[in-house]
Amino acid sequence: MNRVILSVVALVAFCACASQAHPDMDFPFGRIVNGDAAEIETHPYQVSIQTTKGSHFCGGSLVDDDTVVTAAHCMQSYGADELQVRLGSKSRSSGGEVVSVRAFKFHEGYNSKLMINDVAIIKLSTPVRQTSKIRAIPLASVTPPSGTPAVVSGWGTTCFLFCSSPDTLLSVVVDLLLAKDCGSSAFNYGDQIQDTMVCATGEKKDACQGDSGGPLVANGELVGVVSWGNGCAWTGYPGVYADVASLRAWLLDTAKTL
Repeated sequence: MNRVILSVVALVAFCACASQAHPDMDFPFGRIVNGDAAEIETHPYQVSIQTTKGSHFCGGSLVDDDTVVTAAHCMQSYGADELQVRLGSKSRSSGGEVVSVRAFKFHEGYNSKLMINDVAIIKLSTPVRQTSKIRAIPLASVTPPSGTPAVVSGWGTTCFLFCSSPDTLLSVVVDLLLAKDCGSSAFNYGDQIQDTMVCATGEKKDACQGDSGGPLVANGELVGVVSWGNGCAWTGYPGVYADVASLRAWLLDTAKTL
């Protein structure tokens, strides 16, 4: 399930079966759950992707003065003229700069069932001036090893069900898991984890609906893009991210040509 939409079917299934499927869950549970309020100066690459009416629906990362990286699944319902990006503010509803979107493109190989290649490039209508609150982040060329501390940030919901999204940016520290480790018997995804994915795990720490497309950062580089997960911070189900290093060539080529 991606981090944008909860289907009615999923809600019904969860309500009927949660105690059987996840007997060790405690309430409340969720993503950017047990995180901390974050200053935008600490995450100056973080942006809010919104409709032109100002409704936040996904996160993203500024990677140069007019380019944002986000998730492909975030870009399935809107045209460029329906979108704007807020930069340089810890609030998703005020402050910073709001810039319209000139164009976007999601990966041609994106598959909504397999959730592979879940990345997209957004081009802003005008370049932004980089400051202490608005600053591009480099793309990782190599994914760090499992166990490397990483930070995920966003304005997503703080629990899986029946929670509103905070207006103030939150972040949490998690540990990276390479695809081979995330797909191992130590966790519950198995062969759902593909080569274009990387995971991150923490004790009741994760990202959730509304965090989709946002940054997973390690060693000062963008290593992942919030993609999907089974629930939010459920035991045995790490958060799954698009692996930036494996998709880096597509991201760079698309940013140049879009």
